[in-house]
Amino acid sequence: MLQVELVSPERILFSGEAETVIARTTGGDIAFQSGHIPFIGTLVIHPVRIISADGTEEVVAVHEGFVECAHDRVTILSDAAELASQIDVERARAAEARAEQSREHVDDASAEAALRRARIRLSVAGGLGLKM
Repeated sequence: MLQVELVSPERILFSGEAETVIARTTGGDIAFQSGHIPFIGTLVIHPVRIISADGTEEVVAVHEGFVECAHDRVTILSDAAELASQIDVERARAAEARAEQSREHVDDASAEAALRRARIRLSVAGGLGLKM
């Protein structure tokens, strides 16, 4: 079993045990299980899946950050992260619309990142297909 802690500046979003943690780093997807070698990586805007021994899954919208795994402990530090159950879908849809409009008028990395964050939030909240 892994000890998992997912932390944002505002609070600890998840703290507990898990069988598997799946995250996307700048190098691609990675899954952690008990006995994983030590690892430190940079996270990209993408859902993180925390799967318990009984198969239940907590999905978290992570908007970049870092992940560390050592000694059967996974720590995720993110500037912004939201549990699926805590995402305001209407607010996320409004953010997606604003980001799409912004992207139409200005072609820059911050507009693209805002759109990715909104779409990840919508995907995590409602299991919607990603339009990336």
